[in-house]
Amino acid sequence: MDAFEQVVAGLFHQEGYWISQGFKVALTKEEKREIGRPSNAKWEIDLVAYKGSTGELLAIECKSYLDSKGVEAAHIISPLSDTSRYKLFVEDTLRRVVLNRLALQLHESGLTPSGLIPKLALVIGKSKSPKDTQLLHDYFAGKDWLLFDANWLASHLEMTANETYFDSVTHVVTKLIHRNPTGTNRFIGDADDFRPSSPQ
Repeated sequence: MDAFEQVVAGLFHQEGYWISQGFKVALTKEEKREIGRPSNAKWEIDLVAYKGSTGELLAIECKSYLDSKGVEAAHIISPLSDTSRYKLFVEDTLRRVVLNRLALQLHESGLTPSGLIPKLALVIGKSKSPKDTQLLHDYFAGKDWLLFDANWLASHLEMTANETYFDSVTHVVTKLIHRNPTGTNRFIGDADDFRPSSPQ
């Protein structure tokens, strides 16, 4: 399982969503041909989130890019840019077919009521620049999609650190960092010499 996806899943769970990670959408043969991928087994969505109290159904893609230059708005907005990492956002037919099948599959499995329309969402750990973040927010608003950026992540991780303890990766990591903000329990040495540093 992807570590970034686990963290994001923990945050949405904290907000009252039922979460499924690495959800496989079982497309029919006809649907596979329609999207131009007849040999695809199943289409995988990073996270599927459903909140029963509001009837909100989200298909969430997660892109951390923490040690890279970050998400570039042009790769999603411009049809001439690299689209391989953002297929659901740039391929209209693919998005329509996959999200429609997702809703039907969840209903037929008894997990959600009928008639729900999944909303596409993107969670990013880092964008290339503040301008890219704003461009994406504007573009997503026009498409009626949801964008959860690095500021959203930071604020919700901070809130999670103050919540009652829950046994999840997200809660454990945020509480460890929140309770030791100055890093006084640093470790020194390499893999063969891993010992606590002396108290400051």
